[in-house]
Amino acid sequence: RTRGVVNKAGGLIYQLDNQSPRSESEKTFSFPLDLVLKVHDERVIVSFGQRDGIKVGHAVLSINGIDVNGRYTADGKEILEYLGNPSNYPLSIRFGRPRLTSNEKLMLASMFHSLFAIGSQLSPEPGSSGIEMLETDTFKLHCFQTLTGIKFMVLSDPRQAGIDTLLRKIYELYSDYALKNPFYSLEMPIRCELFDQNLRSALEVSEKAGTFGPSS
Repeated sequence: RTRGVVNKAGGLIYQLDNQSPRSESEKTFSFPLDLVLKVHDERVIVSFGQRDGIKVGHAVLSINGIDVNGRYTADGKEILEYLGNPSNYPLSIRFGRPRLTSNEKLMLASMFHSLFAIGSQLSPEPGSSGIEMLETDTFKLHCFQTLTGIKFMVLSDPRQAGIDTLLRKIYELYSDYALKNPFYSLEMPIRCELFDQNLRSALEVSEKAGTFGPSS
């Protein structure tokens, strides 16, 4: 689950990932690798073959416990070259949904800001508040806009309940720990330890109170 704050210009000023680890799978492989990998958008992803929770489109997140950064491991090894060497096996690879880069997060926040404005203008009802929720089969995007134009967004499991309450709690935390912080400037990135701590606590409370199905 991802929570973000977007300023009036569409820039992302705070973002927190609180994703469940169930979307990631780590397995030990022998040579040859029984999955077909390719480079896409500077990430190494699965292009063919599925097993043990690893799906087409999942990205390589770590190899032997070493995190991956794009096409390379954190210690500088080129991933496809390293995986093509039989002497490196057996090895452990962790796969999961691709993680967005900071630039991608900024771009998506700006795109949503534009869609929000378009939705407000195209609505047949005068004074429309804009997009409050987008729903798909796998997630819901919730948006709460304050009177000053700051938008709070939460991506959640479609079965999660109580998101409206969570959004207002986040706004309360933003008012208490960001706006009242003398070192914080409006529309600048939020860097406040108390805000982080209280936000994580609010997310934990919301998740425990939410309604999930047995497969979650």
